This record gives sequence, structure tokens and C-alpha cells, in this order.
Amino acid sequence: MTAETAPLRTLIVDDEPLAIERLQILCAGEPQIALVGTASDGEAALRLIEALTPDLVLLDISMPGLDGMDVARAVDGKAAAPAIIFCTAFDHYAVAAFDVAAVGYLLKPVTPDQLAKAVKRVARVRSEAAAEAEAVPDYLDEFWVTQRSEVIRIAATDIDRIEAERDYMRLHVGQRSFLLHQTISELERRLDPAKFLRLHRSTIVRRDAIAKMRHNGLGTWFACLTDGTELRIGRSYQTAAKAAAKL
Repeated sequence: MTAETAPLRTLIVDDEPLAIERLQILCAGEPQIALVGTASDGEAALRLIEALTPDLVLLDISMPGLDGMDVARAVDGKAAAPAIIFCTAFDHYAVAAFDVAAVGYLLKPVTPDQLAKAVKRVARVRSEAAAEAEAVPDYLDEFWVTQRSEVIRIAATDIDRIEAERDYMRLHVGQRSFLLHQTISELERRLDPAKFLRLHRSTIVRRDAIAKMRHNGLGTWFACLTDGTELRIGRSYQTAAKAAAKL
């Protein structure tokens, strides 16, 4: 069973015992829900969300103390934040509810059909998020650089190394080099790490352009490239460089 097809681990939050009981009965009849707990106030809800990491919270809005909107704001944007479906007797919170990225807004008394539709929406959103997370990153495979009166295309795999020069990056391609207006951090993020390796805060190299690595006996390492260039490896990049060389 995959994460997308597994039942949603669900927490019910409501300050009315009868409302909790009704939602428990509805959840028992919904195959996509696995109930993991209930809470009767916002403070308890946050503690249980932290402890149980549910996939879904069926959340009342009007509660004394910390209300449902406060709970939703507290978890919004956090890693592994649960999906929120508000279950309330009031319709005037709807706009605010979707400001905190609620997946659903159900008016009491909630019906089995309403709950099933909202749960399917949560499952679809989770499936889309999982697919996006597994998608192949959109790494750069080419650059367009200005050279005098021309705009030249350079394949990423033709670049031997990249060196920072103030606000520009110098792309070394064989015996030629080209300037590109971009930060080295942005370039590192957009280049395939299987093909490029950052060796210094100002240097990125193509992995297969590295012929060997050596150290000077004093803790400093150098990368020797196939064209004879020797580059010092920064201390904070030595671990990654050694891992690349399987040292």
C-alpha cells in the first residue's frame, strides 16, 4: 500500500462531545480514514498534531481559547503539516479558511457524502504533491551568453569549470571562456549534481573533468583537471569532494 492509497491518519478537533461522536461515526464508515485521536480544544489539538503527525485534521472553528483558525495558522507552512478540513456550524469563516490553505469547509451537520468528497480531495492533493516531489528536477542543460555582437549557446556538458568573478560567472569551455551574469549559488542549484561538483565557494567543476585529487600533507586538497588546471578545494567542500572520489 502506497502513501497515496493508505488511509488518512485523522484527528478530530471539536469542543462539543456530541459533534466529536458524530464525526467518529462518520469516520468509521469512510474507508479512506483511519482515526488516530480526538481533541476538545485548540491547545490539545496542537499537542496531538505534534505528537501524532496526522495526515488530516477535521477541525471545528468556534472554540473557546485557541480556536480553529488559530490552530490552522499555527500549523500552516510547517513540514509535514496535516491537511485541514473545517467542520463548522458557521458559513462566514469560509474566505478566511482558505487563506490558511484549508482543503475543505463543511457545514454541520456533516453528511457522509460531504465527508467522502472532501476526503477524496485531500487524497488527490496528497497524490499530486507526492508526484511533484518525485518529479525529475529541471536542471539546466544549456546556457545562452552574450559575446560581442553574438548570443552563443553553450551546452552544460561542454563546460569544464565555472569560476566566480564578482557579480559574474566565468564559464570555461576548452580554451575559451564566457561571462554569465548569475550567482554561483543559483548556478549550483540549477546544475545536475550528478554531473557537476562544487569545490570552493567560487568554483564549480564538471565531475568528469577531474583527473585526480591530491593533498599537500597539511590538510589542503587540490583537484587536478584533465586540462592541467589545479584547483584548491575549500575546507567546507572537502567531504563532498572525497565522497565523489570515493575516498
